[in-house]
Amino acid sequence: KIAGLIAGESINNTENRAAHHTALRDIFDDSLSGNATEARGVFQRVGELANRIRRQQWHGFSGKPIRDVVNIGIGGSDLGPRLVCAALDDGAAQNSNAPAVHFAANIDPVELNRILRNCQPETTLFIVASKSFSTQETLENAKAARRWLLNSMQKADLAKHLVSISSNVEKATRFGIAAENIFPMWDWVGGRYSLWSAIGLPIAIAHGAEAFEALLRGAHAMDTHFASAPLEENLPVLLAALDFIHINALGAASVAVLPYAHQLALLPDYLQQLCMESNGKGVDRQGNRIDFATGPVVWGSAGTVGQHSFHQLLHQGSEAIPIDFILPLQAPHNAAHAEDARHRQLVANCLAQSKAFAEGKSVATAKQELLGGGASEAEASRLAPHKASPGQRSNIIIAMDSLNAGTLGALLALYEHRVYVQSILWDINAFDQWGVELGKQLGGPIDAALADNNTSPGSDEITNSWIKKYQSLNAK
Repeated sequence: KIAGLIAGESINNTENRAAHHTALRDIFDDSLSGNATEARGVFQRVGELANRIRRQQWHGFSGKPIRDVVNIGIGGSDLGPRLVCAALDDGAAQNSNAPAVHFAANIDPVELNRILRNCQPETTLFIVASKSFSTQETLENAKAARRWLLNSMQKADLAKHLVSISSNVEKATRFGIAAENIFPMWDWVGGRYSLWSAIGLPIAIAHGAEAFEALLRGAHAMDTHFASAPLEENLPVLLAALDFIHINALGAASVAVLPYAHQLALLPDYLQQLCMESNGKGVDRQGNRIDFATGPVVWGSAGTVGQHSFHQLLHQGSEAIPIDFILPLQAPHNAAHAEDARHRQLVANCLAQSKAFAEGKSVATAKQELLGGGASEAEASRLAPHKASPGQRSNIIIAMDSLNAGTLGALLALYEHRVYVQSILWDINAFDQWGVELGKQLGGPIDAALADNNTSPGSDEITNSWIKKYQSLNAK
């Protein structure tokens, strides 16, 4: 089954599609064929466009170079490039020619409005990322962006300020995007695996085509390991087997991901889609209801921030939650000596947390510490149970020498393959997401009812009561 994934076989059996995202990063060999050949051509176009923008050779309608790029997308068209752009920003001085790259995903207008209040239409470029060019949140935000542009320019000028990544060229061109500025998406690449495609354009703009290439090469190195390493040495397989034990033998319902690198603060958000959209399934590949746990809840935040909020639950809570620590061992190369000291302390905190989760502290040890601090026998006996930690909290450290585009690519591919092996063990399809469709189906009629000052036919009493409440508060 590993070979089938790498070969591009139709392993998504509910949509009769391949899940051939590995082809997107296998594009640097001279002997290419099939999907990889097409992917390399798009990668070259992405690099050319990014270079034009970074060299200030792309001008807006007034002749000024682009200074802000706003990516409008949601889900896989947002989470991946948003994460990578943040992860490759090590706090060093930015390339003065490179534009600022922003991300707008939420249909709540506040997110896009916060971005645009610091932008100028004549120097802003929008990337509209939607495979169908009909995703509600993306299309509504794109319309808002177009209205904002048209307040300052003519309709004929829009082409200088709009780029799209979509398989629906007709809709994109009708929207005002020049055909030569539309990048393709393919049905053999699922949304949550699309950052390796033209969806990665914001990465190339923010950090350069070379960084995007290094990201792909790092992921390809993990693909090669996954495809060729013996099972007993295969990192994605070993981690998935450990997950299976945690979830199906020990009853873990969630997994905490704790990156000890502020650059990876968005990693838990990204992994929520990758893991939970892939393996949040209740039927097997044949459609039979299953009676065991599958995908766990994934959550977390950057260390050491979490130590001052939710680590209390991890240490002493009633549920043992498995933990992934992500740890770059070297500070960013631009760091001065004082910042190196802070990075050393960051590493020390990570190692200390891992040790504390594993070993804990017994009641007897806690009592001895209290007695050594001058507490009475009675006071020590009373407080010791509160200060004890049970330990035996399973945790792993995924370490890398340093965080860079290559190691980041390998890390993300590691999680992709780990999730796929989980799905093999559970006999579920990791590459569909039919559960998200129900909310979309119900949302349309409710939105129409809200707009028409009516109730929603077929809606329940509770939903209609909220519709009426909304209408009373928003009556014109």
